[in-house]
Amino acid sequence: MAHLNSQETKLVFAADLGGTHLRAAAIDEKGCVYHRLKKPTPRWSEANDIVRALVEMARECENQTRERGVVVTSCIAVPGTIDVEEGVVETAPNIPCLASFRLADALQNELHRPALIENDANAAAVGEMWQGAARGVGTITCLTLGTGVGGGIILNGKLWRGADGSAGEIGHMAIDPFGGVVCGCGAEGCLEVYASATAIVRMTIDALPDYPLSTLHKNEDLTAEKVYHAGQTGDELALEIFRRMGTYLGIGLANLVNVLNPEMIVIAGGVANAWDLFAKHAIQQMRERAFPLPAANVQVKRGECGDNAGLLGAASLAFSSSD
Repeated sequence: MAHLNSQETKLVFAADLGGTHLRAAAIDEKGCVYHRLKKPTPRWSEANDIVRALVEMARECENQTRERGVVVTSCIAVPGTIDVEEGVVETAPNIPCLASFRLADALQNELHRPALIENDANAAAVGEMWQGAARGVGTITCLTLGTGVGGGIILNGKLWRGADGSAGEIGHMAIDPFGGVVCGCGAEGCLEVYASATAIVRMTIDALPDYPLSTLHKNEDLTAEKVYHAGQTGDELALEIFRRMGTYLGIGLANLVNVLNPEMIVIAGGVANAWDLFAKHAIQQMRERAFPLPAANVQVKRGECGDNAGLLGAASLAFSSSD
């Protein structure tokens, strides 16, 4: 482990294991991001492959930031159920080779410095509270809309992990249990199958026959981003899909308002880039369905940290753990 003198800046190696990309950076105690890395997420077959990729990125960050400070610890944001105290990935549906794997110990053994792990959506929530839309706010819920839908809950400034570390699975809140759409978790009608990028593509393909004039018929490799761009040009199908997506999301937000009474709900993740097409529908539904007083008081904001949310949150958690 590197030795730190009083003049040197402490840095954290932070990484965010996503379903599409693996992101990493060295981050200081003020939230400044140095030498940010982004690579496609490989199709790993063994946990040690992930460890190897993370170690390579950590060493690159360390080599590129020697003049800025010293990397003193690491924190990895992982999509799954995490035992933070033990450093174990209990379940990781999108990266099954990590299930029951002691990732923190493996990294600590390779890098010879402390390491911890956290759920990726929890990390994003912490990042938005530290450096983003929720600065100065004490009680928030944060939804990350990407390939799936993640969630993080912070109550009175403290991350709420629940009784066994699985709190915040907002994407698996039942919105339409009779809809017949099966989620990756095995249940029907989860928010994730109506408000994620994957859901936007599925709903668009299902509705294409009803919109023969839609420009989206020309897209063979359909993506949520292409649906968004079509919506920006006034394509009726795209606008209808985001209206539906926003409506379902709003039902979920109303449930969160009634159960948690947060000061703020932050909408982050890649799908948040389509804010102008879905937000008004989501907020309208929330206000119509939730109790009037908390619905009127809650702020609903788009995340400000972008792809850095999970990295910043991981760094904040690492600094907090070392205090």
